[in-house]
Amino acid sequence: MTTHHQPTRGRPRVALVTCAELPDLDPDDRLLLAPLARRGVTAEPAEWTDPAVDWAAYDLVVLRSPWDYPLRRDEFVAWASTVPTLANPADVVRWNTDKRYLAELSAAGVPAVPTTWVGPGESWRPGERGEYVVKPAVSVGSRDTGRYDLADPEHRDLAAAHVRRLSDAGRLTMVQPYLDAVDTAGETALLFLAGPDGPAFSHAIRKGPMLAGPDLGTEGLFRPEEIAARAATPAQLAVAERALAAVPGGARRLLYARVDLIPGPDGAPILVELELTEPSLFLGHADGAAERLADGILIHLGRAGR
Repeated sequence: MTTHHQPTRGRPRVALVTCAELPDLDPDDRLLLAPLARRGVTAEPAEWTDPAVDWAAYDLVVLRSPWDYPLRRDEFVAWASTVPTLANPADVVRWNTDKRYLAELSAAGVPAVPTTWVGPGESWRPGERGEYVVKPAVSVGSRDTGRYDLADPEHRDLAAAHVRRLSDAGRLTMVQPYLDAVDTAGETALLFLAGPDGPAFSHAIRKGPMLAGPDLGTEGLFRPEEIAARAATPAQLAVAERALAAVPGGARRLLYARVDLIPGPDGAPILVELELTEPSLFLGHADGAAERLADGILIHLGRAGR
């Protein structure tokens, strides 16, 4: 029988959820600790797989770097549903950890990268031209992701083998056209952090191109990223707001959101991913970002009764 302890009425306690590979948090997330301490909040890392953690003892549980979940998503989603005060909420986690949400957003009128879905056991034959990205529908950090030039016979074979490898592992595969503007403009991530009326735009960063070619395996939890600060354009902000407006249950419940965009063939921004579960927030790339997230956590503590 599990005993749920009521949170103590002293300083609010916040768990920052991580994984066994990052027991002391990602360095970017550690930037949050001092601002929270200044606001009278005790924050500590906690591994989502640690059976000794009493999640009900925390006033708020904030997902940050549980980046080992893709190969056991069902377990992760089941765990999330047991945490009383999870940010972002468990139903959002269930929806957002399977990239089929892109089809829903596209149907809601959000300009999103076109995607072909290949289920386990289904066959897929590559065409003979164009550059495409192959990746699993459940993934983080660009793992198991490759870029293929289908005009190259070797790449066609490798792309087909990549899809088969994912299919044989029981994973849903995504095949998307490679948006070549990422090679020049890069990818823009827009970061939204909770305010009194829901997530408010905080800052943006540029991610350089990461996919040089076929998937040859990645050591570690994620591929290294080339990050720089960037100013968001009105067109990018408009697409981001449309994406957030389409989140099931409404975006007001979100503590944070990251909207990843790349220019499409006509230069207009296209949604690549809407990250609501465990995105890097790049707090170190914008003055005051960690303070803004700490303020957002205070707002959510208030909603949780603290």
